[in-house]
Amino acid sequence: MNVLIALVPAAALAAGNYLVAAQPGCIACTAWLVAGPFVLALLLLAALPRVPAPAAPRPVTAVPAADIAEQGALGLLAALQAAGRLVDFLEEDLAAYGDEQVGGAARDIHRGCQSALRERVTFEPVLAGAEGDAVTVEAGFDPAAIRLTGNVTGAPPFRGVLRHAGWRVKTVTLPVRRGQDPRVIAPAEVEIA
Repeated sequence: MNVLIALVPAAALAAGNYLVAAQPGCIACTAWLVAGPFVLALLLLAALPRVPAPAAPRPVTAVPAADIAEQGALGLLAALQAAGRLVDFLEEDLAAYGDEQVGGAARDIHRGCQSALRERVTFEPVLAGAEGDAVTVEAGFDPAAIRLTGNVTGAPPFRGVLRHAGWRVKTVTLPVRRGQDPRVIAPAEVEIA
């Protein structure tokens, strides 16, 4: 590669010298003007350090979207477990406890999980308004964002009563859990006596 880089300009310079400056009566002058650039190119090749060929770029391995989503969901679940012990509560058999005990525990769990969720996710209502307000759903609405219930007939616009404003995520900051198994939501705890 280096030889090619050196010889191509030398050939161009030699051709230019021959066409512009060569004199038919001076063979030594013509030889020097044509051969000189090649000699200079070969001397430079010998004197200058070799430039290695560029390395082939390493392929970039993309993390599959499913893995990213799974890690985000597991990270959020771990945060809810750490702040409110949500997984413990949901995995507990509540049949043996009275309503007062469950209600007391639910308050603490609610407070912790609400705090963890609000630190990571900002919500906004899908539809503005309070429950019980009269609303109109115009044509072209997104059925994934607005669910019509009751006696739904005909074509939009639909008029009805807002039963739930819905939730849309406005911002999300999922925890990054580097250096640990993302599937471990909460580590086992062992108290040493």
